[in-house]
Amino acid sequence: MGQTTKPFLGITMGDPAGIGPEIVCKMFAQSELYGICRPIVIGDVPCLREGLKAANSPLGLHTIANVSEGKFDQGIMDVIDLHNVSIRDLRMGEPQAMAGKASAEYVQRAVELAIKGELDAIVTAPINKLALNMAGWHYSGHTELLADLTQTKDFAMLLIAGPLRVIHVSTHVSLAEAIRRVKKQRVITVIDLANQAIKEMGISQPRIAVAGLNPHAGEGGLFGNEEIEFIKPAIEESLRKGLIVVGPIAPDTVFLRTKNGEFDVVVAMYHDQGHIAVKMQGLEVGVNVSVGLPIIRTSVDHGTAYDIASTRPGTANPTSLFEATKLAVQMAMIRAKREL
Repeated sequence: MGQTTKPFLGITMGDPAGIGPEIVCKMFAQSELYGICRPIVIGDVPCLREGLKAANSPLGLHTIANVSEGKFDQGIMDVIDLHNVSIRDLRMGEPQAMAGKASAEYVQRAVELAIKGELDAIVTAPINKLALNMAGWHYSGHTELLADLTQTKDFAMLLIAGPLRVIHVSTHVSLAEAIRRVKKQRVITVIDLANQAIKEMGISQPRIAVAGLNPHAGEGGLFGNEEIEFIKPAIEESLRKGLIVVGPIAPDTVFLRTKNGEFDVVVAMYHDQGHIAVKMQGLEVGVNVSVGLPIIRTSVDHGTAYDIASTRPGTANPTSLFEATKLAVQMAMIRAKREL
């Protein structure tokens, strides 16, 4: 991709039984999309036809085998059709193996194209963890699947909603396991990943806040020793490397301070500590970024919304998907400039 060239983006359709097809179709109907990128959907044409009906959209579908065949014209959706779904057998609003297999294979194809350099970034519509596992893809979510597909060892989940950015030391594990995973080296790794990711979003010297694990960040050991044994030593080592890092900060204040502009990103110690803060900003604006991968991947910050897909088709909100797309474009453009 040249410095001024619009990036090629692969948009995966998500779980066919959820709102993915509908929100993808709604996003492609927005004229702004083609002004910022060259998008291609990786999915199933029959599902997208149903998505167009739900969205009441007049868009046309153009089936392609390769990225190079895309028309990239307003009003036409270029689709790499994997022929994974039988519409007759699909049950909207339910986890099922067929849908789980399809959603995983959309991601797999997108990753292959991104690694080959045919896509500058991928954006993923939501998948369902149960459907994924029913299909034999034994992952706890997109992030873990993507890490395996790209053979990435050190990775993390970064959530963004408005002014708030939060990256996680652990995500889809039990709370007991999350506490066990708060170790010095893992915290150092996530601080490094945060620094790298925020730079890719255009901030040259990221200000990183590190949350404590315990109430009041342990209160000097009164409420736990993890801050003393693991988190503070990780921060000290990161400071020695020249990073701008502050903490450990009490978890009940660090997110507000970051939202108010004091920091650029928070390192949260576990899933709910970070997710609750971000989702309080509103599900419709949230974006999920997989950090540490060799490719750029952003996603919606919501699930498949089976209830909407099955009982209220046409009402799904595409805002999060479009926000994820705009961020992927920004990151792809910044990465391209650095590679010149």
